[in-house]
Amino acid sequence: MKDSIFQRHELKYLVTDWQRAYLEQVLAERMVPDVHGESTVCNLYYDTPDFRLVRRSLEKPVYKEKLRLRSYGPALEDSSVFLELKKKYKGIVYKRRISLPQRSAMDYLAGRAPLPMDCQIGREIDYFRQFYRELSPAVYLCYDRCAYFSKDDPNLRITFDKNIRWRTEDCILAAQPGGQQLLAPGQSLLEIKAADAMPLWLVAALNSGAIRQVSFSKYGRAYETLLQTNLQESRGIHCA
Repeated sequence: MKDSIFQRHELKYLVTDWQRAYLEQVLAERMVPDVHGESTVCNLYYDTPDFRLVRRSLEKPVYKEKLRLRSYGPALEDSSVFLELKKKYKGIVYKRRISLPQRSAMDYLAGRAPLPMDCQIGREIDYFRQFYRELSPAVYLCYDRCAYFSKDDPNLRITFDKNIRWRTEDCILAAQPGGQQLLAPGQSLLEIKAADAMPLWLVAALNSGAIRQVSFSKYGRAYETLLQTNLQESRGIHCA
């Protein structure tokens, strides 16, 4: 079991296919694909039965947190997955992550077994699970990601996520990716992740491409869509 900690700013932008192609041309001179390169990222977001965590997040508090399990592509029982506790305080993201076999992760999250190794991050996740009782997989969310990091600054990372899909059934990482689309056709979510200030060349590229920052949470947007769907269905039943 491996663990890691990240502390950084994360800026998000919704871009068109043209804006993405333009920016990728700029990135080609300064950045290279990361270890996962092009991949399908699969996530299970854990929440309480009343969606307490995501509701709190959408209120945009000074501090918020969430727990998710991530794999790159569908995961077998022995595949390595990432158990992540993500916190955000005053615009800075703090991510604690443990890598372990999917079987061990699912046994732990279901309360059938402890984590395979005792560590600080594991104890933080234990406390989180004890504080937010009755946590279970609330939403499965996947997307096709292209990830890059800077040749000069490994702490500067840029990702493009397309075909962001979500569902509330079949919430297991072993299942095939799929679900309801979250973005409009031709859109990608650009994320810039940096420990320090954004380099001037990147600021200039964003300005030249008319790329503007947005507030966007994948899990939050999926939850809002779920609420809208439930509301429409209830109105349809009421009016029948």
